[in-house]
Amino acid sequence: METPLAEKIKSLIVANGPISISDFFALCLADPEHGYYKTRHPFGRAGDFVTAPEISQLFGEMLGVFMIDTWQRHGEPRDVRLVEIGPGRGTMMADMLRVIARAAPGLYETANVHLVETSGLLKLTQRESLASHGDKITWHDSFDEVPEGFTLLAANELFDAIPIRQFVKTPAGFVERMVGLGQAGELSFTLGTAILDASMLPEGISPPADGAIFEVAPARQSVMLTICERLRACHGTALIIDYGHMVTNYGDTLQAVRAHQFDPPLAHPGLADLTSHVDFENLARTAVAAGIHLNGCMHQGDFLVGLGIEERASALGRGKDEATQQGIIDAVTRLAAAGNGNMGELFKVMAVSSPALQLAPFRVRH
Repeated sequence: METPLAEKIKSLIVANGPISISDFFALCLADPEHGYYKTRHPFGRAGDFVTAPEISQLFGEMLGVFMIDTWQRHGEPRDVRLVEIGPGRGTMMADMLRVIARAAPGLYETANVHLVETSGLLKLTQRESLASHGDKITWHDSFDEVPEGFTLLAANELFDAIPIRQFVKTPAGFVERMVGLGQAGELSFTLGTAILDASMLPEGISPPADGAIFEVAPARQSVMLTICERLRACHGTALIIDYGHMVTNYGDTLQAVRAHQFDPPLAHPGLADLTSHVDFENLARTAVAAGIHLNGCMHQGDFLVGLGIEERASALGRGKDEATQQGIIDAVTRLAAAGNGNMGELFKVMAVSSPALQLAPFRVRH
């Protein structure tokens, strides 16, 4: 069955020719009438995918621990802007604030929380999740609206949902991959005319065969640059968590998820979540070029274990029944272990700061 958004995209292609992967990506997620994030609750077991904060309170609690330690290493500034971009259902921020209120009342009492969210539906859910924090919380449609000041920022699964462009290796070079119409009038991949500048390709890797795909994400670089400029001007730290790779490479990572199953990316526009893997090396280069200190990048599992998730899980399970204890163990495995279905290696964590300082659990870089 064809989705209403598929019909809209087809009419755009008929009128103007094939559209870029970037435009297709943006329409699927953010079309005002049919976009995935504009029309539904994507998170949780009833949605299309489950994010780390929905698996266990331990995830947000560990981020709360990280923010407290980071605040202390920055010298315990007052009047902190605690920012989350793309806060989902508000679960992660609620778990972070519970830990901060208990373990660092000085931070909790003087901080203001700023949530950057474009979905009206998700804002309603966030208000419920965070109702106990009253007027401490402010919502914004854009990060630019967050008032200036010392900033502690978290972005979990934000960058994977920012559109990418794809280029396909041909004898003539890397040509942009587009979405057009097939012989039967269906949405299908085709090639455009734009050719990628060879200077953007990764160095030190042998050229791939024809048909190979290289992804670039200028929109992600732009968001990263905006965050870095705020940190440079106002000081603070940003923590970025997402699935992706630490080394720039070739490969097609565009993927759609619908009802917890992978779906062909062109099959159900507007009804499936569309994402791609984040190139952390590119984000790191962007931050360093902007004059911001890169604390490091590591696997999510190592990050959580380094912050004490195993000890916190033991304390949480103490005195509980066997089923509850097993549920806690399963959650830690899902969040921190490697291997099929687990997030420990697939997800990466990167922190950037201004001024430069050493943050746990990132290793000292020489």
